[in-house]
Amino acid sequence: MKAKRMPGSDVENEVGGLPDILKPRLRVVFCGINPGMRSAMVGMHFANRSNRFWRVLHQSGFTPEEILPQDSVSLLKYGYGLTSAVERPTVSAGDLRRGDFLDARASLERKIRKHRPRHLAFLGKPAYSAMFNLRQVPWGKQPMQIGATTVWVLPNPSGLNRAFTLQALVREYKKLVDAIGE
Repeated sequence: MKAKRMPGSDVENEVGGLPDILKPRLRVVFCGINPGMRSAMVGMHFANRSNRFWRVLHQSGFTPEEILPQDSVSLLKYGYGLTSAVERPTVSAGDLRRGDFLDARASLERKIRKHRPRHLAFLGKPAYSAMFNLRQVPWGKQPMQIGATTVWVLPNPSGLNRAFTLQALVREYKKLVDAIGE
């Protein structure tokens, strides 16, 4: 019988988070839930081949070419950045607890207030919902702001997100592209 792995144990404690890719006044900061173990181990955002983030950014019109995970800092030249809601990497985002999100909220809000992007796009509902204690979260632009930053919720591009095909992800992300006039 296989022993149940406890979140925050073993290798998760040995691998750190990923550095933010931020600078002041970006058009959009994309906020992942937290780093996956593969991404954290190789030190690159969205490094798992099954993750569709880079493909979706390109196909929806954010970037003129598909960026490779090792070139993620090049997002800055297009006016975009990356951060994580929770910095601690896990095997699965499902390993995070509500308290992890609540504990991370102040840090995320400080980053956003400091860098003042026009838009903050949460990639998936779990982090936004837990951080701001919201039960019902629609896709798209949200009624709240962080400082002057508009908040959006976009579908998670993880390959595990079977509710959204690649084309459906592109359609949802394109709504933000259209809203910022790209």
